Amino acid sequence: MPLLALALLSMGSPWWEDYGITEQFICPDQSRVTLERNDAQASLLTGRFRSTMFREASYLPGIRYRNEQLTLVLKGDVLTMEQQFRRLECLRTDQV
Repeated sequence: MPLLALALLSMGSPWWEDYGITEQFICPDQSRVTLERNDAQASLLTGRFRSTMFREASYLPGIRYRNEQLTLVLKGDVLTMEQQFRRLECLRTDQV
């Protein structure tokens, strides 16, 4: 899932996944991503694409989720997405 191909619309997760928190972020290219998360895992929705990540224990600041391709770091209102040598920072919006 290339970070540069983020779509404007996001789908929701099925009810059985039970993510307690849903947050929406806007990225520098004006695309929107939705982050659904709980204490153990997160799902990043970008258009019709979904990536599931698991919480990573870390002493670094922020809440971290990771899978084999992508790392998410949530610090306050900023969601940082890291994929290989790419890094994209998106800001939280009030719309979900």
